Amino acid sequence: MDLIELRGTDRDWMPALGELFFDVVDGGGSLGFLEDVDEAQMREYWEGVFDQLGPRHRLWIARDGDRALGTVQLSICGKPNQRHRGDVMKLMVHRDARRRGVAVQLMAALEQTARDADLSLLTLDTEARSAAETFYQSRGFERAGEIPFFAANPQGELQATALYWKRLD
Repeated sequence: MDLIELRGTDRDWMPALGELFFDVVDGGGSLGFLEDVDEAQMREYWEGVFDQLGPRHRLWIARDGDRALGTVQLSICGKPNQRHRGDVMKLMVHRDARRRGVAVQLMAALEQTARDADLSLLTLDTEARSAAETFYQSRGFERAGEIPFFAANPQGELQATALYWKRLD
């Protein structure tokens, strides 16, 4: 397994990212989509991500050959009073690749890039009481609170989201 950072021109990864996307949604992952998500919605999502890629929006993929094992995004705030922070977005790991260090390596790459960009704060939100909370806490993220009824899970049931932050050295 290795990590690469994708650029806006790397759209040949779309099929692999689509397979990862559907695996995560099918596994109950809260990506902002319901279980009836279709190919067109998935492509529209990834096209939108690729369109944003650049200095303020970054995307990494953990791969095994041409297979996507996981991915994560960093969105760096461009507002003059918030250029010190970035948002961690859409950490995904294929169910077949979990517990193999994929998420740890993706987050390490994201955090190093954030430090290199002189960011001092990372924020994120994730489904409350999910396995993701335990993972983020193990990476040093602090829970700031929870918003009830924030978003529907893939089955359409409203769930709370937990807000996290991490100060970078």
